[in-house]
Amino acid sequence: MSDDYGLIDSDASAVPGDEWEAIDVSDTESDRIARRQDREFLSFRKRIKDADQFKVEASVFDDATFAAIYKLVQDGYIDAFGGPISTGKEASVYSAKGPDGTVAVKIYRINASDFRQMRQYLDGDPRFEGIGNDKKKVVLAWVKKEFSNLGRARDAGVAVPDPITTERNVLVMEYLGDESRGRRLAEVEIENPQTAFEVVREYMQRLYRAGLIHGDFSEYNVVVQNGELYVIDLGQAVTVHHPNSREFLERDCHNVARFFEALGVDVTQSSLLEFVTGV
Repeated sequence: MSDDYGLIDSDASAVPGDEWEAIDVSDTESDRIARRQDREFLSFRKRIKDADQFKVEASVFDDATFAAIYKLVQDGYIDAFGGPISTGKEASVYSAKGPDGTVAVKIYRINASDFRQMRQYLDGDPRFEGIGNDKKKVVLAWVKKEFSNLGRARDAGVAVPDPITTERNVLVMEYLGDESRGRRLAEVEIENPQTAFEVVREYMQRLYRAGLIHGDFSEYNVVVQNGELYVIDLGQAVTVHHPNSREFLERDCHNVARFFEALGVDVTQSSLLEFVTGV
């Protein structure tokens, strides 16, 4: 831990640069399992579809999504599912039992995801050139992107859920909670807004120095757990090379400054932007 606000230290040896590494969005083993439709997989799919926590979701999950969950169980990442943590239009997050305790499993709905909304963050990012207009590939790229961004943020000293693995449209990561889930900053009464702001401001600067811009930073994407602040939902985060990176950063600064200014913190969008960029 660093001395300032208990922040974790950044990895000084980490050098931004993997933004030029293409990410594979070709068919995975899950797609092959779904195509084979063997007896064991069909039995597993029926059990999942009949489980209470998946009954509402079954109509929007394709066979390859169930195959991805099946593969994660086979590979030892998941032993059993718990209940839903959050449910959104594009993805649902569930708790699950992993080999070393509880994990979070984020499942993106390929058929229901907002394709056009995702494209604004993927188009222009050199990591995702050539994925075309295939909706499945866009969602798979999004999941790989979130996994990559979480790892880079963590290495930069930003508290995020540790990414564990991905399989097709499913992301397994650290569960932020103990007996109950972590709560978003917007949902809690903040005892010391100034300290909370300085932590968030530091996180934004660390992301920027690591070559990343969150792109949707607000009080709804910061989770409070055991007195610590964690940044979540990095699927849309872009590199500083993205053609719209400045626009996204200015929007992040506006959202964060608006929230903390309402809590009495002396901050403006321009002063926050200057701190984050150092300019």
